[in-house]
Amino acid sequence: MLVDLTGASPYGALDMAGNAWEWTADWYNEGYYSSAPTQNPRGPTGGPYRVLRGGSWDNYQRDVRAANRSRIDPDKVLNIVGFRCARS
Repeated sequence: MLVDLTGASPYGALDMAGNAWEWTADWYNEGYYSSAPTQNPRGPTGGPYRVLRGGSWDNYQRDVRAANRSRIDPDKVLNIVGFRCARS
């Protein structure tokens, strides 16, 4: 079976933004990256919000990108927020 990787990231990942915001395992802190490690920052250990990545169909086109980052109350349910199944 041939797979069309047009638009894939350098790691082969596809569709990283545009359908739904993606939940991450990180807690949100506005200033975290100013003091975070430069390699694989894990995020703060807690807080009132979780990090969302990517953007959704409800965003402006300029904001739909894998590096887009936002926050959400972890108890909130929205039809523009989902998750990605991945395997290492």
